[in-house]
Amino acid sequence: MNAIIFTMLLFILPASAQAQNLKKGQQELQFDVYAGGIHALQANLDIDKSASSKYNLELGAKTYGLLGKLAPWHGTFETSGWQGAPHKPQQHRSITTWRNEEEIKTYKYNKDGTFAGYSIKDDKNDGSPKEVEKELVEGTSDVLTATLNTMEAVAKNNKCEGETEIFDGKRRYKLIFRQKREVTLEASRWNVYAGPAVECTAEVEPAGGKWHEKPRGWMSIQEQGRDRGTMPTVWFAKMVEDQPAVPVKVRVKTSYGTLFMHLTQYQGGDKSLALAE
Repeated sequence: MNAIIFTMLLFILPASAQAQNLKKGQQELQFDVYAGGIHALQANLDIDKSASSKYNLELGAKTYGLLGKLAPWHGTFETSGWQGAPHKPQQHRSITTWRNEEEIKTYKYNKDGTFAGYSIKDDKNDGSPKEVEKELVEGTSDVLTATLNTMEAVAKNNKCEGETEIFDGKRRYKLIFRQKREVTLEASRWNVYAGPAVECTAEVEPAGGKWHEKPRGWMSIQEQGRDRGTMPTVWFAKMVEDQPAVPVKVRVKTSYGTLFMHLTQYQGGDKSLALAE
């Protein structure tokens, strides 16, 4: 899942005050997530394409404030892979902790795009490779690489159309980005981005494995939005020339209220943005 950003110079600290030594091809983003107006989650996204042939992505998130005390959860999602058109993953890792229980899932891929292996380490599994049905994994990618390829398309031609098959350890699904329109965003006291953006919907469509008859988890959230006439929506914006566009805002409507992700800090190239204190 993806990230978020709004911007406006009224809320931006001087770039020199935020400057750090990033290499060309690196972008760093920080987000705050609000659910029903409550600050529920903090997240960060690091994009590294500084190497000529490889890329690295890392998304980190944790529950915040009162929710962090009531439901302590944090996760790190990492992908490394080969640059190309499209980019192809070499390894994807999902490390999540709920209270004191940690789960590590590792997915490996070959350079030709074939699936190389899957393992899980938790209180019931020791991290040994798992046998998986070929029809669930062949031709799949990971969600971070799928999003990166969409971000590249937005940077090149302002288009976010695309479909990618993903294996999540139990099921196979299709991640579908559909373009809605090009817009101009304004910043607010929660956001740091203002400027042109591409508005897209993101949809998950089951493609294999054991799915529940009644939607659960993300599928339940997605269908709640569909019932309200609004699918999960991501806004992408190009921040630095010759680099992928980045998510600058995310909105998810549910039966319990609307969830927003807002970009609070950005750094890449010679651009540095942050909310004013």
